[in-house]
Amino acid sequence: MAEFHYDVVVIGAGPAGEGAAMSAAKNGKRVAIIEDKGMVGGNCTHLGTIPSKALRHSVKQIISFNTNSLFRDIGEPKWFSFPRVLKSAERVISKQVKLRTQFYARNRVDLFTGNAYLLDQHRVEVRGGHSTTEIINTKNIIIATGSSPYLPADVNFRHTRIYNSDSILKLSHTPRTLVIYGAGVIGSEYASIFAGLGVKVDLINPGDRLLSFLDDEISDALSYHLRNNGVLVRHNEEYESVEGEEDSVVVTLKSGKKIKADAFLWCNGRSGNTKDLGLENAGLEANGRGQLTIDRQYRTDVENIYAVGDVIGWPALASAAYDQGRAAASELAGDSFFRFVDDVPTGIYTIPEISSVGKTERELTDERVPYEVGQSFFKDLARAQITGEPVGMLKVLFHRDTKAILGIHCFGDQAAEIVHIGQAIMAQEGEANSLDYFINTTFNYPTMAEAYRVAALNGLNRIF
Repeated sequence: MAEFHYDVVVIGAGPAGEGAAMSAAKNGKRVAIIEDKGMVGGNCTHLGTIPSKALRHSVKQIISFNTNSLFRDIGEPKWFSFPRVLKSAERVISKQVKLRTQFYARNRVDLFTGNAYLLDQHRVEVRGGHSTTEIINTKNIIIATGSSPYLPADVNFRHTRIYNSDSILKLSHTPRTLVIYGAGVIGSEYASIFAGLGVKVDLINPGDRLLSFLDDEISDALSYHLRNNGVLVRHNEEYESVEGEEDSVVVTLKSGKKIKADAFLWCNGRSGNTKDLGLENAGLEANGRGQLTIDRQYRTDVENIYAVGDVIGWPALASAAYDQGRAAASELAGDSFFRFVDDVPTGIYTIPEISSVGKTERELTDERVPYEVGQSFFKDLARAQITGEPVGMLKVLFHRDTKAILGIHCFGDQAAEIVHIGQAIMAQEGEANSLDYFINTTFNYPTMAEAYRVAALNGLNRIF
């Protein structure tokens, strides 16, 4: 039996674990990281963010080729199979793994491959990795094990036509029809992707609107464009049964409706990866969704054990997870970079994409804040006309008295990039956070960033 001693042990090599390990190492700590997969990167790199966004990019290129009249001179519209399009994602994954493996080597972080099991609050056993049992003694533990799709027991995910948001990346054919259950971020993104490949999609939403945390106008725009691309959205519906047959899947809804399709994709909820972690040995207990409770320093109920990333729940984003990992490491090292991550922009990679930061119109109205709206429609921007991406808008919400920026909401091509300009101004103190910045700043022309100047002037015209 091999025994090791470290200052910090990080469990999980996804974005949260990577952020924690790199930050702790740069603070002079002796760091070990335990990963149960053969390669680093976590679900973000292998099953979630990276493959789905690479897939989306390829589909977007296919849509552009098939709808742009310029390309008709060189050939007719083309059909691409799902497995063929996945090849681009595999290339990106390989590059990401190589890059992140180098990070650990460069920062002298020791990587252990196997399943972590807590023996107590200072000892972690690594199981299933090497022939000998490895026990790691440590002063601090950071749990960054991520999450997995929540899988109800009454749905047979072993059936060859029934998938979840992880296993869908192993789809070996292109279905003509697909039922997606769950219209959250992942469900909406895959609805866009498959619709872009010409698949007829039924999107089943147990709620009454898509992505209800978004600004109402943006949510409505997403609904319109999904439907415009052939997605049938069914609100306020829950499944009664999902039956896999030899050549199809039949979904029976509690309302009595029956839907038959070539394949079924479950995208309704995720659970923290804490099962078989030995939490009870360290005095910890996860909630019903496998998630750990933390304070505002990312400490669990046990003082020397921290938790970050999807395993703590909201916001369950790779961007936030990386920062949470860094924050936890800063807290245990006592450096000056700690912050509690609660100002996270949303980035939703539907087609077109969505991004927002700050308050929505509904929230400001409920709080009785006297706000105004500045709008810019992409169809009127020269850059969008040049790129052939006219769908979308930028909406700036600001205080009508102080002109402070209260919320940025963007729908359309490059939305996740555009939102950061507004985010930077919102983060300024006092008068520096003002609509005036966009009015008094010269933007390159033609650019998508110019949307801020147009929206600011539009909003200024509403103040009297």
